[in-house]
Amino acid sequence: MRISIKLKFSLFLAVLLILAVGVLSYFVLRGVERNEQGQTEHNLAQHVNTVNLRVKQTYYTGARLTPQVFMQQRGKALAAELAGFTGLEVTLYDSQGQQAGTSAQGEPGQGPGKPDLSTALDYALRNKVAYQSEGDKLFYLAPLQGPEGQMGVVQLQYSLEGDRSFQQTLLNLFLTTGGAVLVFSFILGYLYFNRAAASIGRLKKAAEDIRGANYITAPPVRRKDELGELAEGIYFMSREIERSIAAKDEERRKLQLAVEKLQALEQQQKQYIGNISHEFKTPLTSIKAYVDLLNMYDDDPKLLHDAKLSIAKETERLYEMVEKVLQLTALEKYDFESQAELLEVESTLRDICGRMKGKAERYGLTVTLDIKPAHIWIDRESFMHIFINLLDNAIKYNVPQGSIHLHSEIREQRVWITVQDSGIGIPEASREKIFEAFYTVNRDRSRASGGTGLGLSLVRNLVEKQGGTIVLLEGSGEGAAFELSFPLVT
Repeated sequence: MRISIKLKFSLFLAVLLILAVGVLSYFVLRGVERNEQGQTEHNLAQHVNTVNLRVKQTYYTGARLTPQVFMQQRGKALAAELAGFTGLEVTLYDSQGQQAGTSAQGEPGQGPGKPDLSTALDYALRNKVAYQSEGDKLFYLAPLQGPEGQMGVVQLQYSLEGDRSFQQTLLNLFLTTGGAVLVFSFILGYLYFNRAAASIGRLKKAAEDIRGANYITAPPVRRKDELGELAEGIYFMSREIERSIAAKDEERRKLQLAVEKLQALEQQQKQYIGNISHEFKTPLTSIKAYVDLLNMYDDDPKLLHDAKLSIAKETERLYEMVEKVLQLTALEKYDFESQAELLEVESTLRDICGRMKGKAERYGLTVTLDIKPAHIWIDRESFMHIFINLLDNAIKYNVPQGSIHLHSEIREQRVWITVQDSGIGIPEASREKIFEAFYTVNRDRSRASGGTGLGLSLVRNLVEKQGGTIVLLEGSGEGAAFELSFPLVT
């Protein structure tokens, strides 16, 4: 048997409403019952205080009798008098538990239709309050105090008929109101869920249309809830399926994009080769010029001396350029294979600075170190290449009587090393290109100092291959400052 979703939802709502009304009714009725019980006990306790005051007054103003005799002689009259004060049926018992008087009609004691209050009476004779319900009546028994302690028990009979009638009326009100709310809510819920079911039907039809290749042009349902989101999802799914028909055009576009990327790479390669050719041509032109001059004036000692120095210098520059180009090409073309080892940073940097000390002193430069002991996992030769290149640049592009400072610290599980010089610095316009191959800030000074424009490019590749980072710091004052970081080994 197929049950519609709107009927299921309506029945579920009805069950929830019944549960809510039932729980609410239970707690309200229990609260009313406890409140009435508390008020009744409070009123009865006040009546007992009134009884005690009246009994003590009568006892002290009359002839001096023992409490037992007083209760037997005056009990009946007191019970009738106290019933008039309290408006309740009053029964008095002496200290032996014998009935001394009552305002009730009929014979005293237990009889047909009369409740057995012996247990409650025994409890009250021990100077405690007790009460017992029998049908629509509540029997409240409390100690009756005399001049020297308890002299008996007073029993007040309270009718519960009014309280129970009120509770029954309240229960009937809950049932009537709850039933009306349940019927009204069921009808309203059925109408509301009928609207939701209609939306689900439209979603189902849209899914069937897509399955039949009849793609929808708009969401089948306009709602600001989950059904609306589902409708949007079905609409976008239809659009995506429709687009998938043109998959060959998309693949052709991707292929064209790949071809364009290859052409761009080819252009970069041509530019790279052009840069190499240009850089090689400059020292070769200088060498060729001196060779031509020597062929013309081979007997000039000064020319011979200048030619030897210039040719040696340009040859050294060519050798350094070829070596760095080969290193850079190997890094970019092949997988880097290194012999990584545990390297102590402080001692290795001091060794590198010792090797470069002679060249620094030749230019009148001071090298200082502030290095913290630390260990990193790295290829030793690569580490040496990195810092020899950085120190060599710091020497080449420094000022006379300048300084070079190396500083290290440990933070965030990495070793941070800063190489700072007091040289000519790097202009803001050149900061973005400083790590590009063959880029130099000042070509005339680079040629004069033997710079190739490949050192920093090689350094960056070596650092990144070792899992490190290198950046040119901004706002470092005079000169340039490079900050490197490598993973710390603890």
